[in-house]
Amino acid sequence: MLKAAAEQIRAHHEMLSRLDSAIGDGDHGSTILRTMEAVERTAAEGASSMQELLSKVAWAVMGCDGGSTSPLLGSFFQGMSEALAGKTELDHASMVAMFEGGILKLARQSRAKVGDKTMMDAFLPALDALKSADPAQGMKAALQRAAEAAAQGAEATRNMRARYGRARNLGDRVIGHPDPGAVSVSLIFKGFSEGLN
Repeated sequence: MLKAAAEQIRAHHEMLSRLDSAIGDGDHGSTILRTMEAVERTAAEGASSMQELLSKVAWAVMGCDGGSTSPLLGSFFQGMSEALAGKTELDHASMVAMFEGGILKLARQSRAKVGDKTMMDAFLPALDALKSADPAQGMKAALQRAAEAAAQGAEATRNMRARYGRARNLGDRVIGHPDPGAVSVSLIFKGFSEGLN
C-alpha cells in the first residue's frame, strides 16, 4: 500500500507542481515526491510490526525538508501507527481505526476543515467513506470508496477560496484551481487502494 501510494505521487508529481504554480510557489510536486520516496524507502526496510513500520515511516516523513507537508503527513502516519498498537493483522475494523487515528491526529495539527481548500478536503471525506463502508464488502471495496471520496473532495476544492497557506492571499484568483495538497491525498488513497489489491 505504501509503495503504491509513492508510485502514484511519482507518476503525477509534475502535474502537482503545475497545480501548485497556479496558487502557491510551484514546489508541491517535488516536495510530496521527496516525502513519499522517504515513505517508500522506509517501508522497504521492513519492521517487526505494522505499528513499528508506520512509526518509522512517520519519523522519516517528519525528517524530510517538506515545508508544512512533512509535519502534517508525519502526524498522519504516526496516528496510524498508534491506532495499530498490539495488532498483528489488518482487518476491516483495524484498517478503519488505523486511518481514523491518522486523520484525527493530523486534524489536531491542522485547523482546516472541509471547505478550506486544503488536504483536509480529501482526508475527511475519505475517512467518512471508510467509516460508512460495509465490512461485508471487504477492505478493498472500502478503500476504493475512500479513494473516490478523496478524489471528489479534491475536485471540489476547484471552486473554493483558500483559508490557509500562501493561497489565502490570492483571494478569488485561486478559484478554478484545485488544491494540490488535496489532489496529492487523493492520489495517495488511490495508491493505498491499488496496493491492497
